[in-house]
Order: sequence, then C-alpha cells, then structure tokens
Amino acid sequence: MPRSGATLTEDRRSANKAKHASPANVRLASHNKTRVAYFHDEGVGNYHYGERHPMKPHRLTLTNHLVLKYGLHDKMEIFQPRRATDDEILEFHAADYVDFLKRVTPDNQKEFEQVFQRFNVGDDCPVFTGIYEFCQRYAGASIEASRKLIAGGANICINWSGGLHHAKKCEASGFCYINDIVLGILELLRYFPRVLYVDIDIHHGDGVQEAFYTTDRVMTVSFHKYNGDFFPGTGHIDEIGSNLGKYYSLNVPLRDGIDDEQYIWLFKAVMEATIGTYQPSAIVLQCGADSLGCDRLGCFNLSIEAHGRCVQIIKDFKIPLLVVGGGGYTVRNVARCWTYETSILVDTELSNELPSNEYIDFFKPDYQLHPHLSGRVENQNDQAYLFKLRERVVEQLRYLDAAPSIQMQEMPPNIQGFLEDGDEAMREAEEDSELGKDTRGVAKARLENEWYEDDYDNDGEAMDSVWHKDNSAASAADDTTM
Repeated sequence: MPRSGATLTEDRRSANKAKHASPANVRLASHNKTRVAYFHDEGVGNYHYGERHPMKPHRLTLTNHLVLKYGLHDKMEIFQPRRATDDEILEFHAADYVDFLKRVTPDNQKEFEQVFQRFNVGDDCPVFTGIYEFCQRYAGASIEASRKLIAGGANICINWSGGLHHAKKCEASGFCYINDIVLGILELLRYFPRVLYVDIDIHHGDGVQEAFYTTDRVMTVSFHKYNGDFFPGTGHIDEIGSNLGKYYSLNVPLRDGIDDEQYIWLFKAVMEATIGTYQPSAIVLQCGADSLGCDRLGCFNLSIEAHGRCVQIIKDFKIPLLVVGGGGYTVRNVARCWTYETSILVDTELSNELPSNEYIDFFKPDYQLHPHLSGRVENQNDQAYLFKLRERVVEQLRYLDAAPSIQMQEMPPNIQGFLEDGDEAMREAEEDSELGKDTRGVAKARLENEWYEDDYDNDGEAMDSVWHKDNSAASAADDTTM
C-alpha cells in the first residue's frame, strides 16, 4: 500500500502508547521485562474430530513441540491449566446445551438425534470421544490465563488451544462447542473496565460479537473475509452493535487474496485509531491461522511474518494481553505460525531452520519456520477499496463515547449484569431512542470447506484448486460490504 495514506504517524503511535501505559490504564510490573505466561494442557492435542474432518487438535501438540525445541519455554512461565468447571462454563452457556455436551458420546448419539439440529451438531460440529473434556481443557486454559492477568502475575498470557470464537450460548458452530473467549472476557470484566477483542482469523468472530453486542464494556474488532456466503455469513461493516453497544462492534470485511503489505497497513491504521479512542484496559487477541496463505479453508496471501506483525503491533501497546489460537487447517503452517508468534511475545529471534524434533516430517520438504505462502490466490483488494474501508472505520469511531466509564461491581453475576453497570436511566433512554433502528443480520451460510483424510494434512493439493475455483466464483459476485 502507498504510504501516503498512512496518516497515523509514529508520533501519534508513541503518544497513544505513552497514554495507555499510565498506571490508570495498565497493570504492568515496575521493571521493563515483559512477563509472559504460557498455558498448555498436554492432553488437549489428543482429541480427534474424525478421519475426514479439517479441524485437527494435534496441531497443538506440534506447536508445543516447536516451542520447546526452540527453547522458548525458558523465556516464560509454563502452566498446566486446570479444566473449566461446569459452573464456569455456565457463566455463558445454557444449562441444557452444557448437559447435552456432557452426556453425548459416539456410542449413545442416536439417543440424542432429536436435539442435534437444536444444538447445531452434525458434520461440521461432530460428536467425538471426550468432546466435553476437550472443551473443559481449552476453556479452562483461557479462564486461568485471564485470572493470571487480573492478578498481575503476567503482562501477556498465551493459550494456543483457545480461540474457538464461533460457539454460541446455546449451540455449537464452525468446529467450536464452548466459547472460551467469551468465558475469558467475562473473567477479565470482573477487574478491567474495558476489554478490546481483536480477531485476525479469516472467519468472522461472530460468537464473541454476538455475546457482547449490546454492551460498551467490550469492543470487538474482526478482520475477515466477507462476501455474504463465506462462513459464518456475518461480519458486514454495518454490524456495529446495538443499545449501549452501538458502534462498539467493528468489522473489517476483506476480499480474497489480500497480501502482507495491504493487511499490515490496514491493521495498523485500524488498531491505532481504535485503541486511541476506546482506551482498553485489557486486550484479547485471537490469532486464527487460517488467514495464512495456502490454508486448506483460507483464501488470503498472508505470510507467517505478516501474521506475526499483527501480534507485534498489539503487543507494542503494552496493555495486558491474552493471546489465543483459533482456526488453521494446514497443521504444519499453524504450528510454525504460533511458534513464531510465541517468539515475538517473548522478544526472541528464531532461526529459520526448524530444530530437529519427533514431528519433523510434518514440515517437509522445506523444514523452515517461514515457508513461502504468498501469491496463490488472486488479490481482489484494490487500493480504493481498502482506503474506503479505513475511512468507514474512522467514521464509526467518531461516534464512540470515547472510553466509556462504568460503575464497577465486585462480582458481576452474569453476562447481562454488565449492561446494568452504567446509569439505568441512560440505558433506558438509549434503548428508547434506538428502538426499531438497529437490526442485525445473522444469516447462516453453509460452511465452505473440504475434508482431508491424512493427519499430516500435507496431501489433498488437487482438492485445493477445486475449492479455490468455487471460492473465486463466489467472490466474483461480491460487490459487497460498502
């Protein structure tokens, strides 16, 4: 992208960072060294969605092995998180849905077929052995990480097993069953006045947006592909929130093939403006790796270095930060990406040559940390479109009530309780004035994906060309979003 449009200068960036590094906004240690906590349950990578399912929890095992082999564990505190309890999961999810996840198994699933549609369980979200334990493991890690930030025990917490942003209160969606991000944010809201959620997965972070759509205590920002058909079918730029949350949902819809320079330029501009206006006290960053080039279900041209640059940009604000995983369906690239981003978070440079490890065959033929992933998909994001996107984002931020103040309560009882933290009369006036004006399109679309048999996920190249051909045809009809 031409630099002429980058009006958010380094001077402004420095000013913003200095402002948000003040004791009123940030709980950081008195020393300069960033303290990083890494949460990993060794069993979380042992679950299996099914032979032909693209979601492979084994990618978490690969990631952890690379982290260890590079010696990054010496740069941070390592924690074995406990599993989330039923009560913790019920802070957001409905009791009947949680009860279903606890009871259903591959052996007894026929007994529950009458509620599969109700809970959106099927091909995309299958029943597999240990499904609820799997959810407890990744959700427990995000909850524990949030509590670590609250206690001031770390400046940055990492949970690569988390980031399952599609799960809803009463149903599964997009390979996600329990929304660990929402549960983690609910914990953060017990202490931090304002939480910013940032999502760089190729799919819209619909579950998190929906959970906090009517509150100003959480601002959600999602960078994703959008054409009306691509899963989950939400994420139009006009989805801005409602009631007290109006203008606090920010969507950045992108087209196929966006490249490194464009993405970093837009991400930096949007996030500097957003953080400068909203002044969050904590940030949750979802690092879905399906936005990388060559992902099985993706259609961007991002390199691992560019993906990591987004992590660096957020880290540089020095605001308490929870980093979670998300999508990513070419497992060798997911592991490389999250390992590289771990190195960014602990300020350590890594060799491009991968260290020897027992999973090294996953990374053939190049055996490098930064494989070439760019240029595979035609770039449909022209300069005019991206400048217009940035203008729309800046325009929406002008309507924000800057950094909303709240009346804190020690232990908010549930998600709706956060809406009652402000002045009641103001809330009723806001609702009355906007009655009938705010509508929210939540169209459901069929997930665009392909299924792969090999756990190495290195085959199926021929199928990729079919998927991208179908995907390009869908995108050709896209004059969308603006």
